[in-house]
Amino acid sequence: MRERFIERRQAFHNRCLKYLKYVFNDHFVLVLIFLLGFLLYQYRQLLDHFPTEPSGLILVLSLLILGGVPLGSIATFIEPADQFFILTKEKEVIEWIRGAANRTFVLWGTLEVVFLLLLYPILVLLGISFWGFVFLALLILGLKYVCIQYKLRRFITNTGELDWREAIAAEQKRRQSLLKFFALFTTVKGISSSVKRRTYLDVVTKYVEKTSSKTWCNLYLRAFLRSGDYLGLALRLMLLSLVCLFFVKIDWLAVGLAFLFTYLLAFQLLALYGHYDYQYMTELFPLRRSLKKTNLLVFLKVLIYGLTLVSLPFSGSLKSAALLLVLNFVLIEGYLRYKVKKMID
Repeated sequence: MRERFIERRQAFHNRCLKYLKYVFNDHFVLVLIFLLGFLLYQYRQLLDHFPTEPSGLILVLSLLILGGVPLGSIATFIEPADQFFILTKEKEVIEWIRGAANRTFVLWGTLEVVFLLLLYPILVLLGISFWGFVFLALLILGLKYVCIQYKLRRFITNTGELDWREAIAAEQKRRQSLLKFFALFTTVKGISSSVKRRTYLDVVTKYVEKTSSKTWCNLYLRAFLRSGDYLGLALRLMLLSLVCLFFVKIDWLAVGLAFLFTYLLAFQLLALYGHYDYQYMTELFPLRRSLKKTNLLVFLKVLIYGLTLVSLPFSGSLKSAALLLVLNFVLIEGYLRYKVKKMID
């Protein structure tokens, strides 16, 4: 059984490695280099001009350090069919899962320690001694171990039996999260999306008229609000834009990063055009085919202009707000029109 699971692990890792060349393309690597340089410069500035009242810094560091404790999923590589075909090998599967939990602890524990080492100069300026740092590292590792064991107990019942459904669902969720990340950069096979009606957002759908000329606008809006991908992606990228505009003090860099996140959002939302391709009944709509393209442009316009209006108060100055507005206008009226027309043609 161990050899079988190792083969699965290697196959999935090789698949991820094939997608990495699309993630770390020339443009993204260039952005990462500039971002790394900016972070290192800001880190140096913080060390040279350390605040006299570091209470806010202590709060941020505490959130960063403790926020990393729950990270890390146990990679079991269990398939849905295993609960039927290898049920008799349950003890061996449990042994494999325990080993996977230990590997998860070693991997994420090492990352936690490396992160603490990067923060060591700040911790020294805060008055933490070497042995205090060692105690903090051991404390974080202890909390990480407890967290991993808690996740492990979700798979194994009190009687020592394997909860196959829980283990399979957790593994599917883990794989889907990785594949969805790669899907931000290239086309990925095997992604499944969940649909959930968020009743508290139904009020938003009332603002779109239920007319034949806005049929696709209604469908796109419901897909955006109820899909497990689009809404979460929009909220995360919007939050990153606001954080950049609020905390980055260099105006042109803050606007550039905010525009970059808006561009990524617009690029990903173009996938809405094919969201209902599996619904063959939409082919029977007595509507002209160009309406689908027109409604997509209208929906993206309203959404991105709305997000732009939310971002403007965080720009810090009229010049930055005007620059952000101009960039988003070019993005919508130029790039999106071109991409949608090219997509349809």
